[in-house]
Amino acid sequence: MTQTTGYGNKNTQWSLRPGEQVHFVGIGGIGLSGVARILLQKGYSVSGSDLRLSHITRELVQLGATVYEGHRPENIGKASLVVASSAIPGQNPELAEARTRNIQVVKRGQLLAWLMKDRYGIAVAGTHGKTTTSAMMALTLENANLDPTIIVGGIVPEIGSNAKDGEGQYLVIEADEYDRTFLDLNPQAAVITSIEMDHPDCFADLEDMSEAFCGFLAKIPADGFVMASGDDPEVRRVIASLGEVKVSTYGLGERVDWKAMDLQQNTLGGNDFRVVEDGKEKGDFQLSIPGIHNVSNALAVIGMADYLGLDLACARDTLRHFQGVLRRFQVKGEVNGMTVVDDYAHHPSEIRATLAGARRRYGGRRIWAIFQPHTYSRTKALLAEFAAAFDEADRVIVTAIFAAREQDDLGISANDLVEMMTHPEAVHIADLSEASARVSKKLEPGDVLITMGAGDVWRAGEEVLASLKQRAE
Repeated sequence: MTQTTGYGNKNTQWSLRPGEQVHFVGIGGIGLSGVARILLQKGYSVSGSDLRLSHITRELVQLGATVYEGHRPENIGKASLVVASSAIPGQNPELAEARTRNIQVVKRGQLLAWLMKDRYGIAVAGTHGKTTTSAMMALTLENANLDPTIIVGGIVPEIGSNAKDGEGQYLVIEADEYDRTFLDLNPQAAVITSIEMDHPDCFADLEDMSEAFCGFLAKIPADGFVMASGDDPEVRRVIASLGEVKVSTYGLGERVDWKAMDLQQNTLGGNDFRVVEDGKEKGDFQLSIPGIHNVSNALAVIGMADYLGLDLACARDTLRHFQGVLRRFQVKGEVNGMTVVDDYAHHPSEIRATLAGARRRYGGRRIWAIFQPHTYSRTKALLAEFAAAFDEADRVIVTAIFAAREQDDLGISANDLVEMMTHPEAVHIADLSEASARVSKKLEPGDVLITMGAGDVWRAGEEVLASLKQRAE
């Protein structure tokens, strides 16, 4: 298969034949690792590198990949194609070596587009909710025995990974707006969960971000379909510009086609709800994962499943048993009535939704939050929103900012965030281990600890669990 690209070596074409070597720069990231896994399952030779090895890279090695720790020119070997993560700078030695040797370099989105070619692509996009929604959608198709190809941005316990190469016609993909990656895709159908300002290192403002979503939706063919959140005002504004494409809206508000009604907390830990489409009853559904935002995510899947002609009984069963994606309100353990939860929330809206879900699930129990801000640019751009996002937590600890791909050159710190907060029980403890030690000493039976962030804040929760277990012995 041949694909044209304008990244790396401009205006050239690349093609891949099974058995050829593909090298991934940043292979340990959740984005590239999924694509690498798919290529391994398809019979390609896969190599890659990352700054640090991890359980993800170890799994890829077990599947047959060659993975190097650190970036060096010689790592690319005899690769026919080099794939670069959006977080990799252009001066990376492996990318420089590929250009010197005239080996084609592409971004992840271009390879995803190649994988989507000749498949019925269902792309799930949005500032929040896309990982959970794409996982729900993929598992619904899987349970309908349609054997979809799956590429999502988190580990789905039901498939044991973040990706799976299927033999069926459907490809379910999490469409990432970061670096405008989703503009490379050409899906037949799409879900838009939300549009809020994020990634200030890529987008100037909300208008700039919305224009990117408009560009993504423009890729949907006239006979395609879009399932869009009708509760999100920016989503409604963006879909108003769509032409002939069929659009359905979903949500809990009044101006939606697919509506969730009569929400009730259930014994599974989530919510029961009734679904109505344009006044027509579509049945009762249950979720085991908490949060009203997940009811909205489930609605998107129900509406898409209906459009695809699936029996909604399959969606109903899938949603009831869905246990979530790792690092999305993942209950890590409980010791003597003290519960530790981990969540990927790293945007103010996600923090509010996670804490609201926790409050709904755990009622009057005392909720502790350890939050690790992710990137200096996001923290600075959304500082006031972050400061107001923790109302549902009883105790808040903010750790040092997780730099990720950035340098500490914006004059912002986690302490600036704490100083702006009006929360009476918010403190700054930079070191994760110190934060976990503080919480371990103060947790009492009935307390709930939630670690939140897109970095390595999950380590604090695991340290707390280990300390609580030692205390219980």
